[in-house]
Amino acid sequence: MNDDLLDLNVAPPAGLQRARTTGLVVGLVGAAACVAGAMADPNQFFHSYLMAFMFWLGVALGSLAIAMMQYLTGGVWAFVMRRPLEAATRTLPLMAILFLPILLGLHWLYPWTLPGVDATIRAKALYLNVPFFVVRALIYFAAWLLLAFLVNHWSRENDRTGDPTYFRRLGRLAAPGLVLYAFTITFATIDWVMSLEPHWYSTIFGMIFMTGQGLSALAFATLVLVQLSRDAPFSTLLRVTTMRDVGNMVLAFVMLWAYTSFSQLLLIWAGNLPEEIPWYVHRLGVGWQWIALTLAVFHFFVPFVLLLMRRTKRALPVLRAVVVLLLFMRLLDLFWMVAPETHQGRLVVSWQDFATTIAVGGLFVSVFAWQLASRPLLPLHDSLELANALKRH
Repeated sequence: MNDDLLDLNVAPPAGLQRARTTGLVVGLVGAAACVAGAMADPNQFFHSYLMAFMFWLGVALGSLAIAMMQYLTGGVWAFVMRRPLEAATRTLPLMAILFLPILLGLHWLYPWTLPGVDATIRAKALYLNVPFFVVRALIYFAAWLLLAFLVNHWSRENDRTGDPTYFRRLGRLAAPGLVLYAFTITFATIDWVMSLEPHWYSTIFGMIFMTGQGLSALAFATLVLVQLSRDAPFSTLLRVTTMRDVGNMVLAFVMLWAYTSFSQLLLIWAGNLPEEIPWYVHRLGVGWQWIALTLAVFHFFVPFVLLLMRRTKRALPVLRAVVVLLLFMRLLDLFWMVAPETHQGRLVVSWQDFATTIAVGGLFVSVFAWQLASRPLLPLHDSLELANALKRH
């Protein structure tokens, strides 16, 4: 391969430094607003914060899952996305710290932590108790941080040495790592979201979150690629065929999210069991049905139709608009899951929903931009993938 074709050691784009600074300022201002909100209405604050935390955690964990998946599948889309995905996984230490407010708000969030629970909840006390909840959270974050460390460490060593041993290690890690991710995120979503309504359960709930997190990660990474498309080295690589592959991956996860979400609704609707239907009763009436309709239209039908068209994936501004829409829909989906527990019987949108999302998001983007700028924007020694990428253009 001719090394003159593409310079991988270019300086990070100046936009990353601006994003780091802006994100930090926005995050700190948002955090100050969150403190005021927590003092004024702690019940609203903790529910809003949980929604925001799960959204941004989904970007980080989805990036971890997609990063491991691409070591199994390969492809040019994986080559150009690898560094943004890895940088997003390196925000997990921040997310672990930002989990602390949820621990402080357990009694506002989860009715099973309060005295006087009914017999159904008491029967689940062996699992739903605060000490075990905290221990499980520690296990989840330990597993995610370990996977993120190994993925990033071996990737960095592969850059430093060019030794293919590290790339083979990443391939061997990917399959068991994805299994570990699937188990941990399933139980984490049961603990952190499903137990908001402890009488209700769904066996597909974890899968819905996995597909949603994968979609969040792909949409976020695609947005980053489009934003960096004017600068080297992405200005050389991001052409029609590469972005078509990226758009097809986003389309696949849009369909997968719709399939899992509709499957849960269909099975619960058909079963019509008293212990299952209240969750949907709270979310398909008194105003919440309009949120559900918005999700059906703009989380599935609109992006599905747009991403089926080649010209959508060829035009970077259009593709950027689609993934921005999907990120907003991912946040709305989490709002639809979490917020009805705060205001059962009516649809309420609080300013704290926006403040918490901005606060956590600002800090996330700041750390992400810092981490993305800290390493080369493309892998240094994947010469075969790079040669194939350049050949296709």
